[in-house]
Amino acid sequence: MIRFVLAASLALIAAPLSATTYTLEPDYAQVVFRWSHLGFSNPAAQLSQGQGTLEFDPANPTRASVQVTIPLSTLDTGVPALDEHLRSEDFFEVAKFPTATFRSTKVEQGAGKDRLRVTGDLNLHGITKPVTLDVTVLKVGSNPRTSLPTVGFEATTTLKRSDFGLGAFVPQVSDEIKMQISSQGVEAKGYAEYLKKQEEKKQ
Repeated sequence: MIRFVLAASLALIAAPLSATTYTLEPDYAQVVFRWSHLGFSNPAAQLSQGQGTLEFDPANPTRASVQVTIPLSTLDTGVPALDEHLRSEDFFEVAKFPTATFRSTKVEQGAGKDRLRVTGDLNLHGITKPVTLDVTVLKVGSNPRTSLPTVGFEATTTLKRSDFGLGAFVPQVSDEIKMQISSQGVEAKGYAEYLKKQEEKKQ
């Protein structure tokens, strides 16, 4: 009996996970963050063109994992002078720290259907801190334009920029930053083939 239980346990450990590997589509990876300016307005900035991978199984969503890298050179407020200031040594120091990265460490069921709480390590401005995202899985299915398995989601979180050495002008400019993230991923192998065919068409 002990041998049977041991064999069954080993079989479960060795069994492959049924999660699908998705590649995050850069054109649909976007982060919008807002802050309070002297209490009079709530300006926003956008980061885009994130790249990464997602392991996800709709039947076992809490076993998901994600990792993403976002180039800070894409920062855009719509105000060129402000963009330049935010990229400078006063804030992000983009020349020295060109990317932000997030790697999940834990996924829990959220409050409601298709809701998850994803905790992970955010590396920004050379500092790594744990951050928890409130995630909504928007849709899992076949993309009608590519016929490829696709998953879409959005997430929100609030963090303190001073935790990442970005505390200039606090409290006139709020320390608390509200973030909204939108992204979608495509089944990795199929997406690689799709991109290859698109490149061939250009030649």
